Amino acid sequence: MSPGELFRTLRRRWYVLVLAAGLAAAGALQVMRPEPVYVSSAIVVLKPPVTGNQPNQLANLQPPLAAVSYAAVQQLESPAGQDELHAAGVSGTYRLTPRNSGTSVTPRYLIPSLQVQAEHTDPAAADRSVLKIVEAYRKHLTDLQDEQRIPAAARMSVTLLVPPAATPQIPAKSRGLAGTALLAGVCGVACALWSDQLLARRGRRRREGAGAGRGDPAASRVPMASAAR
Repeated sequence: MSPGELFRTLRRRWYVLVLAAGLAAAGALQVMRPEPVYVSSAIVVLKPPVTGNQPNQLANLQPPLAAVSYAAVQQLESPAGQDELHAAGVSGTYRLTPRNSGTSVTPRYLIPSLQVQAEHTDPAAADRSVLKIVEAYRKHLTDLQDEQRIPAAARMSVTLLVPPAATPQIPAKSRGLAGTALLAGVCGVACALWSDQLLARRGRRRREGAGAGRGDPAASRVPMASAAR
């Protein structure tokens, strides 16, 4: 389709573009007045046992300490873990991000930390979701150590280093408006082209049906001439 044909098609189906512009305006109003979203974040730390006289099979070396923490994170991010969190009352969007706490003083991964974030329209609900995720994380680590029958004195512990605190998240309105305009333009042009083709096919079938109903005049004169003979 040439640019000229496209322009003529859009001019014929101008009402489709007007409808798309109206829907885009309604969407722009929602973008300009978005529903507030709060992000709650907390930091938990997995600490090794305080004594070395009772070996811990899961924390006898520094890399396994981080590996055990990541294993618990993977369990919570699995479909079964997501069902577990939802059943515990976690709502909204949440993320679990392992952090590297290595510094010039603390060796890498000696004390792995985990950032837990939750998004919700209610700040209290976001804080509750974070606390429930932390509790589930602690439970999974406890279950792992229970399976190994590790003594209480040699167990790893989970400490809430930074408690959850919900803060409002301000979305970028310019991005939302640009996305709404682009979506409305693409959908409006596509719907205009589709409706033009649909109406053209219907008009063609209607004309063909009307011609078949009237019949062929030349064919109707042949039997009349033979009857006159």
